[in-house]
Amino acid sequence: MSMQLELENVHLRAGDQLKIKGIILHDADRFQVDLGCGADDLALHFNPRFQDDADGSVLVCNSKISGRWGDEKRETHNPLQRGEDVKIVFKLAGDMFEVELPDGQEIQFPNRENMDFISYIKIAGDFKLTSFKIC
Repeated sequence: MSMQLELENVHLRAGDQLKIKGIILHDADRFQVDLGCGADDLALHFNPRFQDDADGSVLVCNSKISGRWGDEKRETHNPLQRGEDVKIVFKLAGDMFEVELPDGQEIQFPNRENMDFISYIKIAGDFKLTSFKIC
């Protein structure tokens, strides 16, 4: 059973963090965490995939500006596992997003459009959210 949480009118700035905890479903195909100004303007699209056609289990990061996707950044080292309790921390570092994964791995993704603040958060897919914190 996939979930979807969409928040509008939030206010995240450089230096802020979004911490999510949850359970990756046992039969998960993928889930996503989107940060931006709306569904068509995403500074960060974080998308763990567990059955990707090209790379198997992979972490995909991207941005979407005015409804158009940018170039994907693909990490073939995916420490996230189906059925696992996880904590993922998203750090807004100004010109960069840093995603801290449960095994200590950190993925960096550029803030391509230099968004000063994030007003939209979406968490969706094969993930059961248990905790959500902005700090």
